[in-house]
Amino acid sequence: MRNSLLDEAYNLCEEGEYTLALEYYDLILYKEPNNVAALINKGVTLQNLGKVKQSVKCYDIALAIDAKNADALVNKGSALHTLGKYHDAIDCYDKVLKIQPRYAMAIAYKGLSLGELGLLKDAIKCFNSALKIDKKYDVALNNKALALELLKKNSKLKPKLHKTR
Repeated sequence: MRNSLLDEAYNLCEEGEYTLALEYYDLILYKEPNNVAALINKGVTLQNLGKVKQSVKCYDIALAIDAKNADALVNKGSALHTLGKYHDAIDCYDKVLKIQPRYAMAIAYKGLSLGELGLLKDAIKCFNSALKIDKKYDVALNNKALALELLKKNSKLKPKLHKTR
């Protein structure tokens, strides 16, 4: 029964019925408070609704149950990134990469957070690493191109600034 409720909640999310899906997740968690999959999926659903701080709480509960759950860590990192907590997000991604060193999503998301911190060369290294694992990974492809473009613009701006002195 548990899996069918979980599947139904997931399907509701796929259809954009997030509020109803949350009711399903709450029902599952009422019966099984330690259901890590339900906690993670509830967190994702909350994120989709823009309730990012609440989603972090779900991931934290899931991680208290299973500290090495890569999905909970990646999703928590994503939520922290959304909140502008880039260093905390990177910490989550680094924990994932200790568990699963070839997790392309964690590597690419780390690149996104590094990019937000202005560390474009490090971000590009992450995108390249993710693309070595999955050469068609769109997050890495698109953001690598963007980071390279920003890097070019920044290097063009610097000489102009020096010339005006």
